[in-house]
Order: sequence, then C-alpha cells, then structure tokens
Amino acid sequence: MKAARAKTPRRPALKKPPAPGPKDPVGVYCRVRPLSRQDQECCIEVISETTVQIHPPDGYRVFRNGEYRETQYSFKEVFGTLVVQKDVFDVVAKPLVEDLIRGKNGLLFTYGVTGSGKTHTMTGSPGDGGLLPRCLDMIFNSIGPFQAKRFVFKLDDKNGVDVQCEVDALLERQKRDAMPVPKTPSGNRRQIDPEFADMINVQDHCKVDEVDEDNVYSVFVSYIEIYNNYIYDLLEEAPFEQIKPKWNSCNTPVRNGDFIPPQSKILREDQNHNMYVTGCTEVEVKSTEEAFEVFWRGQKKRRIANTQLNRESSRSHSVFIIKLAQAPLDADGDNVLQEKEQITLSQLSLVDLAGSERTNRTKAEGNRLREAGNINQSLMTLRTCIEVLRENQMYGTNKMVPYRDSKLTHLFKNYFDGEGKVRMIVCVNPKAEDYEESLQVMRFAEMTQEVEVARPVDRPLCGLTPGRRFRNQAFKEELARKLEMRGGPINGETEEQSASEIFLQSFPPLPSCELLDPNDDQTLPKLIEVLEKRHKLRQMLSDEFAKNVLAFKTTLQEFDSSVISKENYIQGKLSEKEKTIAGQKMELERLEKKIKTLEYKIEILEKTATIYEEDKRNLQQELESKSQKLQRQASDKRRLEARLQGMVAETTMKWEKECERRVAAKQLEMQNKLWVKDEKLKQLKAIVTEPKNEKPERPSRERDREKPIQRSVSPSPVPNAPPVRLRHRRSRSAGERWVDHKPPSNLPTDTVMQPHVPHAITVAAASEKALAKCDKYMLTHQELASDGEIETKLIKGDVFKTRGGGQAVQFTEIETLKQESPTGRKRRSSPSNPDPAEDAADSEWTDVETRCSVAVEMRAGSALGPGYQHHAQPKRRKP
Repeated sequence: MKAARAKTPRRPALKKPPAPGPKDPVGVYCRVRPLSRQDQECCIEVISETTVQIHPPDGYRVFRNGEYRETQYSFKEVFGTLVVQKDVFDVVAKPLVEDLIRGKNGLLFTYGVTGSGKTHTMTGSPGDGGLLPRCLDMIFNSIGPFQAKRFVFKLDDKNGVDVQCEVDALLERQKRDAMPVPKTPSGNRRQIDPEFADMINVQDHCKVDEVDEDNVYSVFVSYIEIYNNYIYDLLEEAPFEQIKPKWNSCNTPVRNGDFIPPQSKILREDQNHNMYVTGCTEVEVKSTEEAFEVFWRGQKKRRIANTQLNRESSRSHSVFIIKLAQAPLDADGDNVLQEKEQITLSQLSLVDLAGSERTNRTKAEGNRLREAGNINQSLMTLRTCIEVLRENQMYGTNKMVPYRDSKLTHLFKNYFDGEGKVRMIVCVNPKAEDYEESLQVMRFAEMTQEVEVARPVDRPLCGLTPGRRFRNQAFKEELARKLEMRGGPINGETEEQSASEIFLQSFPPLPSCELLDPNDDQTLPKLIEVLEKRHKLRQMLSDEFAKNVLAFKTTLQEFDSSVISKENYIQGKLSEKEKTIAGQKMELERLEKKIKTLEYKIEILEKTATIYEEDKRNLQQELESKSQKLQRQASDKRRLEARLQGMVAETTMKWEKECERRVAAKQLEMQNKLWVKDEKLKQLKAIVTEPKNEKPERPSRERDREKPIQRSVSPSPVPNAPPVRLRHRRSRSAGERWVDHKPPSNLPTDTVMQPHVPHAITVAAASEKALAKCDKYMLTHQELASDGEIETKLIKGDVFKTRGGGQAVQFTEIETLKQESPTGRKRRSSPSNPDPAEDAADSEWTDVETRCSVAVEMRAGSALGPGYQHHAQPKRRKP
C-alpha cells in the first residue's frame, strides 16, 4: 500500500500573502524570582496581578530626563515569588497544549537576565517539575488510549509526515527490536538520572477535556541548541568507536565527555514556508518517561559554564520541539485513514533563551567572552525584529524584518509571520545589582506585547461519522461475549469457525464402519440408522433455516419500508432544512457584504485617524518647539532688558561723574585763567617800569625745548599755585595681587605720571607660574597714535583656574595714557610789526601760559584719579 504524506497545515504556499485574518497579541507574562538572601536590597515590587514597579536602588543618580525613576510595567499576568510551578503551567502552557492537540502551533520561550530563573521555570527541579515535563505529562494523559502503534507515522526529511500501513509498521518494529540497544562506554544501558526522576512524577493528571477519540496520535520530540550562532543537534549520537580523543600540549589524550562534538545543522524552509532544521534527530515517544529521558539525554550535552553571576549559566539557546501527528480512523474504525488531506502535524516549541549579561560584571574572558557576545547579539537581533514588526503593524510600513541576521530569529520566523500562538515569560531577579539589565528587559517585554500574530485556523472535519472507534470496540466486545456464552473460542478465532463447530457438534456421532466379517449384519444397519437420523436432523435444520430466512426477509422488507418512509421523512426535513439553509446563506451573503462594506469603512476611518494622529503629533511637536522658542525669546528679552537697565544705570552714573569732573575742571580752568591774567598784568607792569638797557637774547631751539621741561619740573614760586612733584600713578586695585606684564619692546615715555602697582609680579612674558600666584593681570601695551605721539594702554583682567588645572585670563578693563601738548596760542611776528621787544614779550607770555597750563593739568589729573587720560608733557614751541 502506498504511504500517504501530510504536511504541516499552516499558511498555504501562495505567491501572494493571504488576506489578513484575526490576530492575537503576543502574551507576555512576568515571573519574579525570590531573593537569595533576606537582607538583599530589592528594586522590583509586585503591585497587582498584572503590574510590577521597578525603582532605582540607593546610590543611583536620578537624572532630569527621568531615566532613573519609579516606573510601572503591565503584563498579561504577574507571578510573584510565592507562585508555584503548577499555577504558571495552568495559566501559560496549558492553553498551548490544548491547541497542540487541536492541530495548532505554539511557541513558548523564557527571556531575562542571567540568573533570573529561566531554566528553573522551563525544566524545574527535583520534586517540582517545570513547564516542559508538565506539558509532556498533559499530552500523554490526553492521547494515551488513542496512540498509534510505533512507526505508523513516519517523519520525512522535509518537515512532513508519512503514514504507513500496519504491515510496514510491523516489519519496521521487528527490524528495530532486532537491533541491539545502545549502551554507554561503561557497558550500562542508558537510564535517566535518579536525582531528576522526580521531575516527571507530576501528580496533577492534567488532560485535555475534548479529544477527538476517532483519531490516532503519535508524538515526536527533538532537541537542538543555538551556540555561537550555530545550530547543533543534542540528540545526535556518534558511535563509540568513532570517538577520537583530543591531545593536549603534553601529547596526552584528553576526552571531552563521551562524544564527539556534533556538526552544525542548516535551516531550511519547506513548501509551506515553515522553518525546520535539516538532518535533526526526531524520536517517536510513547510515554512521559520516555520523552523526558530523551530530553535529559540532550540536556547533559547542553553547554553550560560557571560565571561570576551564575554557577550554571546557559551558554546557548535550547529549543525542545514537540510534534504531534494525528489522522482519523476509517469508516470501520479499524485502520488509519490514508487520505493525506486528513493528516495533521502540529508543533509546540519550548525555548530556554540564554541570559543577557554584561562582561564588566561577569569578568568573562576567552571563550566565555565570545559566548556572551554571541548571546547578546542574538538577543539584540530578536529585539530588532520585534521592533520592526511592531512598527509595520502599527504604522502600516513595509520594512523588511531582519530574521536572517540570527539563527534564533530565523528559526522562529514562521511563528511571527504565520499562524499560531506566541507566549513569553519574562523572568526577573529583583536584586539591586540587576537594576539596569532588568530595566532593559521590562522595556523589551512592553514592546513585545504590542506585536500581533495571526490566529490559527481550526482543523477541518473529516466528514465521517463520529464514535467509530467505540462502536467498533463495542461490537468486538459483544461478539466475544456471545462466543463465550456458547462455549466457543474467544480469542483469535473467527465467527464462521465457531458456527461450523457448533453445527457439527449437534449431529450424532458416526459408529465404526470397519467390516471384519462378511457375515456381519449389525454394522451396516447401525450406520444406516445414524445416517437417517442425521438426514432428519439436517432436514429439520433446513426447514428451520428456511423459516428463519423467510422471517429475516419479512423483517428486511419491513425494515426497508420503514427506512423508505424515514428517508421520505428525512428528505422532506432535508428539503425544509435546505430551504432554511438557502435563506440563511442569502442572509449570510448579505451580512458578509455588509461586513465587507463596514470593514472598508473602518479601514478608511483607521487610515484617516492615522493621518489625523500624525498631523496631531506634528502639530504638537511644532507647538512645543514654538513654545520653547517663545520661552527662549522671553528669557532673552528679560536678560536684554536687565542688561540694558544695567548699562543705562552705569552710563547715567558715568555721565554724572563726567559732568561733575567737567564742572570742577571748568571752575579750575577759570581760576587759573584769572591767575594767568594777573600774572600777565604784573609782568607787563614790570616790563613797562624797568629800564631796557639791551635787547634780550633770543633763546636757541634747544633751550626752547629744555625750558618747558624745566619749568614743568621745578616751576617758579607763584602765589596760590599747587606744588608739582614727581610721583607714580597708583592702580585702583592696589589691595590685590597683580601680574604686571611689561613686554621688553615698550619704550620709556619719561613723563611725570607713570603706572605703578605695588606688590606686583613684573614679568616680560606671561607665564602660568606667575598667573597661579595672582588673581589680577595687567598688560602694558604701546602703539603710535594718529598725532604721532606714543599712546600707552593698560589692559586689565581677572585670573581664574580652568578645569584642566591651568590658568586663564578674562579681560575686564582698558586704561589709556596718552601724551599731548598743552593747547595755547602761538604768536608770530608779522612783517608789519617786526618789533623784537614785542616778540620777546610774546615769548615771555607763552612761557608763563605754558607753566600755568602744566600746573593746571597736573592738578586736574590729581583730582580725576587713575583711569583718566593724563596730559603731562608741555607743547613744544616752534622756532
């Protein structure tokens, strides 16, 4: 008989994607691990059955942007520290097992930081089994009486299933039974570890309520791990004689366990767009113990290591796959139906993800560092895929999801793009050291809840009469009971053989027919008598059989008439029902059209709402930016107003001081003019009254140059004239420590007024050492003015320390010292008045005026104070 093959009934192989059906969000649950010590600081608190709150522990900085603050996260359900494994299984995994038996796919994975309890949740501990053994126990409790014989279902290498007839399955069972049972190198048969035997002894006896009793089932399990972005089969076994020892540096053989490291496997996509691992070992199991023994055989090969944070840290992602093949029985309820359309293959993947970790905490080196990098990279790829899926579903974008960037996401591609249910358990450790990692895990879980997966469709009905298995079983039991009552064979014999034996037993036995004497006249009469009796009995049985046949015919006719009447009645009912169904179909078509119209309207409204929301977000952003801009402008305006007010107040004060200074200078100038006039009158009187014996000698040009300087240094005693003495100009900040920077290029001006700062450090070039000792700085700068005289500028500033440990100067003030000649009238002898006496008088008057001007300027400079431009050099006379 030809084997029938069935594929996994998921998304059909179409070029175009199917129409979007109903979707369900990814179910995310949170489980909080108990603290290892009672005095340990906690950063996670369970608020309610669906909410947890995470708060920064003591010592963490609280930034202004709210990065470290109390935050609440909501989940489908939160399991506290006192919740047992059974409660977690009933809420999370039990619905997935029910869907598996109904022909639907499921994915359950644990996610969290290393040491948060992921492996404990999935596998459990001795005496307290986790989700995986409880799932296996529930499956075999539900389908135990309806399992097919071994090798009736046979998986192929293309993620499909074949159905064999009973003869082929029997031959393969005999072939497998004849093979020797594999042993370990020590010579013992493989047995499950006694310390973990309690994990599978689950006493809940949980089972699915509604199991199709007319189907036969078969369970296949496989176990793989993803290590350093490579896929390895944990159930693959290498023959013992092929094991090659490794050699260390001392040429000594070193065994790495009792097996050769397996080769990496390749991911492929079948014709229904489902991902599978090629060449992966898939074992058919018939009980919970057998399935868990297969799991534990692979668990001992899984890569774990001791780190700073976890004594048995998983260094790879493990995936335990449970495949359930089911097919209906035929109409007689004896054999499996060979139609491949009626064969279903469903799958449940239980994933224990490796924990994310930071190398600065684990102090990983070498291989541990490489493993941690690959683990974090695969988890980051999973996060990226979830983000892109969420963005595509929420905003209608069509970005490519990077499934192929990691083997982990590539393996689960069909779960997120196809049909099924996806459940995630977020395991967290509430200790304060895991605060930052737990915060990232919470954010990822919150984002994952917004991703939706297509709801799986129900398995199509086979169209056969339900109850075939029990009807056939009841018929066999009744036949065996009747045969037992008649004393016939019970086991292993047919009904025809039992009836023939009963019929032969009802005839009288034949006497011996051997004739030893020709004169024997008794044997033949006895034989004739027995034969006549048998003939009469046979005739009687024939008459009885004819009567029975006639009665049976009559019964059949009555039954036929009743069947015909019932058929007529049923046909009438069916016609009525068909009319009703036709009306209901029309109503359904009308409602479907209405639903399509409403869906189209809803789609338009959703798009419109999306556009409005986008506009709203843009307007809100624009409003926020403009409000921020207005706030900045208002603050700038306030600062400018304050600055202008300060400038106005400062300018007003300066102008008031300037006015007072000018008034005082004007008063002093008027007094000096009056005094000059008096002096001129006195000199004129002396000139007129004194006799002139000889003409005064005109001084040379050199003497004219020296005379004003001498008069400015030691003027003649004049009544009420202020004394002129050489003094240094004192800085306004004499009480502070100054750096007096005088470049060597400066020229001495030889004026009366000179800038001088007491207790200052005089340097020719600015140095950081000198700046470190002072808090003020003054630079003496000289340049040539427009009138050809030297102009000296005193540039002052404050010295302050920089963050790098150096010194910097901020200039705050500039004082200007400029040399100017005193303004006076220059008289020359004209050709019309060449009188030498008048020229000499003019010269005397000019000398008096110059001397007075010097005194006036000196007094004015003393009254004005430092910071004012001083004019200390007299104006030179031209010859």
